[in-house]
Amino acid sequence: MTDASPTDPAHLITSRAALEALYPAPSEIVMKKVASRIDPRSAAFIAASPFCLLATRGARGAHCTPRGDAPGFVSVLDETTLALPDRRGNQRLDALHDILDDPALALLFLVPGVGETLRIGGLGRISADPALCQRHAVQGQVPATVLLVEVREVYMQCARALARSKLWAGRAKPAAAPSGGELLAAHTNGLIDAREFDEVHAPHIVSTLY
Repeated sequence: MTDASPTDPAHLITSRAALEALYPAPSEIVMKKVASRIDPRSAAFIAASPFCLLATRGARGAHCTPRGDAPGFVSVLDETTLALPDRRGNQRLDALHDILDDPALALLFLVPGVGETLRIGGLGRISADPALCQRHAVQGQVPATVLLVEVREVYMQCARALARSKLWAGRAKPAAAPSGGELLAAHTNGLIDAREFDEVHAPHIVSTLY
């Protein structure tokens, strides 16, 4: 006898109600830790990040592309605008083509040594402004364009995924990067105490990985 197909319609989830019935309800903190602007702690996290993932969608489908450079390569122009220079790549321009089709995008910032990640949701515009491009030149190379991100959502993602993967095992947290508690306190307008969260967060993560 063979096992049932994993795509058996009887076991596929097709509604939010059916999906949410399989999971515990999210905590009040989780629901409240979404901000709409780049606060100073989030700006510090972005400044410490040498790598992010850019997710886009367009007429040719969805794409997730890596972006990386020295920490701070993504500029915070103001509390609702980020600037991401388009460095030399394979010239497919998948993400940029997508943004011309649909400006909705998401960014995920990582900092080596830090378990938490920072999610940004917003809308993208592609700029070829000479001054803006020149501002983001590196080693004499000026990017052809800079992606401007209108920030709509800022969210700290907990450390479980990186803890399970041991991605940063043995690597120390950079002093300049804010802690998860500091980010959460900023995103909830002080509803969460940063020090208290950091003191209980790490052991709680370890005890609830699975």
